Amino acid sequence: MEKSLICPRFEKAIGILSQRWTGLIIYQLLNGPQRFCSIESSIGISGKVLSDRLKDLENEGIVKRNVYPETPVRIEYSLTEKGQAMEPLMQEIEKWSQTWLEA
Repeated sequence: MEKSLICPRFEKAIGILSQRWTGLIIYQLLNGPQRFCSIESSIGISGKVLSDRLKDLENEGIVKRNVYPETPVRIEYSLTEKGQAMEPLMQEIEKWSQTWLEA
């Protein structure tokens, strides 16, 4: 039997999305720019894990970190164009979950 090859790009995409909390962070940021504490409280994630995931997503070019030079400093996170492109995917996952998963 011939072994089918998985596309390396697909494999990387699944690797990014399969990290715990990553999908929920992206889904939350689809609502627009948000501060760290807002994301943290809305999905119930620890600060350390959220910080790690945001750094990972920023390194992948999915999330953008905006620092506003105010006193105190204000930092907001938003999706880049690359991150916004995930919106149809997230909508399909939401639709699938409503159809096939129990509450």
